[in-house]
Amino acid sequence: MKRPDATAETIATLREEAAACRACPLWENATQTVFGEGPQRARIMLVGEQPGDKEDLAGKPFVGPAGQMLDRALKEASIDRTKAYVTNAVKHFKFVPRGKIRLHQKPGTPEIRACRPWYERELASIKPALVVAMGATAAQSVLGKITPINRNRGHLIELADGIKALVTVHPSYLLRLPDEAAKAREYERFVDDLKIAAQALKQTAHAA
Repeated sequence: MKRPDATAETIATLREEAAACRACPLWENATQTVFGEGPQRARIMLVGEQPGDKEDLAGKPFVGPAGQMLDRALKEASIDRTKAYVTNAVKHFKFVPRGKIRLHQKPGTPEIRACRPWYERELASIKPALVVAMGATAAQSVLGKITPINRNRGHLIELADGIKALVTVHPSYLLRLPDEAAKAREYERFVDDLKIAAQALKQTAHAA
């Protein structure tokens, strides 16, 4: 993958280039590259795992059930999604076919590494104040290493260039919980993490 001066790259330019990405085999079965979207100068960047079935078909991140869960939690945390840049660590849908259904498969480390330059270029282009890594795949991409969620969530982590990161669960995790009481409890924890992000954004705005 060519790496021009990232400071001169816009998200529109990156999206166009990523549409032809062949850095790993996932493109072969996916409908399309699902790149990030949001304001060019967003102050917060939300990073998920990979597009799901709905996202693969729509070509947009977080438009399926997990996206609806995310939208609800962001609203409760007083974060405006339209002002956030939303993307995934891996830009193609990884799945196994089961009849007419495409079952999600977790991306592996080779796929995360192959796609990480896109994340790095998104980060360099947008220069957000805060990156929220949702789930283990996102945390591995953002922090550059395997990062346990529960041991690292709920507090700010310093990245390069003064950017901070916050690790939390992926909203799809909440959807998979079979117990309603556990789902409600974990949802509140997720909102609490996003409230930490909202507070951090306020503090950086005041500092600026």
